[in-house]
Amino acid sequence: MKFGEIFVTGLTLIAASSLFAAPVTIKVGDNWGASHPMAAALDSVFKTQVEKGSNGAIVVDVYHSGTLGNEADLWNGVRNGTIELAVVGTPMNQEYPTMMISDWPFLYRDLNHAKKVWTGPIADEMNAGFHQKFPNVHMLAWGPNSARTFTSNKKLTSVGDFKGQKFRMPSNPIHVGIAQNLGASAQVIPLGELFSALETGVVDGQDNGMVTVISESFNEVQKFLYETNHIIATLEIVVNAPFFDKLSAEHQKLIRDAAKATTEKAWNDYIASVDKDRQFLKDHGVTVTSCSAEDQQKIIELLKPLTDKLYAEQAWAKPLTDKIKAVQ
Repeated sequence: MKFGEIFVTGLTLIAASSLFAAPVTIKVGDNWGASHPMAAALDSVFKTQVEKGSNGAIVVDVYHSGTLGNEADLWNGVRNGTIELAVVGTPMNQEYPTMMISDWPFLYRDLNHAKKVWTGPIADEMNAGFHQKFPNVHMLAWGPNSARTFTSNKKLTSVGDFKGQKFRMPSNPIHVGIAQNLGASAQVIPLGELFSALETGVVDGQDNGMVTVISESFNEVQKFLYETNHIIATLEIVVNAPFFDKLSAEHQKLIRDAAKATTEKAWNDYIASVDKDRQFLKDHGVTVTSCSAEDQQKIIELLKPLTDKLYAEQAWAKPLTDKIKAVQ
């Protein structure tokens, strides 16, 4: 009988049970618009690869733009298991300061250098250390947030223009310190509330990559963009460990491979998008000013008290930043 022949030539009883078992659902959350390279790659790569590779045994439901909560909510959701998987930045850096490496200023030669670091052995080492610190979470892969730039409603075309301005900065001592060292003031506001804060003048500006400025429509409420590229920030794919560890070895490998493929795609797409994003902003009335090598050096000097303090306080910082800078 044909039905029986399927099992004889297939995977016997294991395959039979998979045909009738209810699919496992992975709920995935991020805090970005669907056009952000990481969000887009979740749809085009992660969801597709996992569902196809599992023959429908795993269903991936992706929720963009903070639908499942802000970044802290996503992180806490993965830790406690109410969300299986999420893309986050570094909301855990107060508990685990090593994650401040994601926001270290002027660490890379360029975007391709950053990509090579976070798709290579250093990322694997960081993933292992992360799981030791947070046993309920596995970190799977590191993708691009963006090369961060500053925008403002006030003139912002040189280093001297920072003085006296109010910038929204992430809840992170590096970001807050950068604004302060540049002569500005910093206010911590969740990303989901930032458009309104810019529109109503609660803050003059903010720092994010051009891709985020566009995906969050900040160009509608900002006049100037200063392309400092002071941080090439990352986004990490994290998964609840109790959920993940219950999956078969085959499905664990499938998800790990899909996560790495997702970040590889996101890095490539992000790097390819930078020139287009810059032109889009110019075409939509934003004054975009590239940071000259001279101005960049001035910014690095202004930030030296911050980086010196970080090196003095964090024993991991010098060895890790040296290792990253040495990647060719």
